[in-house]
Amino acid sequence: MSELDRVKEQLVYLRFWLGIMVATEIALVGWLISTAIGANVTLWFMGVFGAIVLAVGIFLVHRQVERRIDQIGKLCAWNFYLEFFSLRLWRSSLASR
Repeated sequence: MSELDRVKEQLVYLRFWLGIMVATEIALVGWLISTAIGANVTLWFMGVFGAIVLAVGIFLVHRQVERRIDQIGKLCAWNFYLEFFSLRLWRSSLASR
């Protein structure tokens, strides 16, 4: 497996978990808003703490996704350069025959 394929697979995996974390955050914040008055105070504050921890986790996973995207851009640029250079060498070797 090439480096580019490996980084793409990591990106897919991170985006999957980022989606799950965002959906969980939305559900948790919705529950916190809807039960702000009637819920047990301890349970509600535990939910707030969980929402904060989840938000930090979303931020950190998002940063990892951005890094993988940048890494793919660098690998693709490098692969394009190698393909262009090898094609140029191939053409010049054909022209010299």
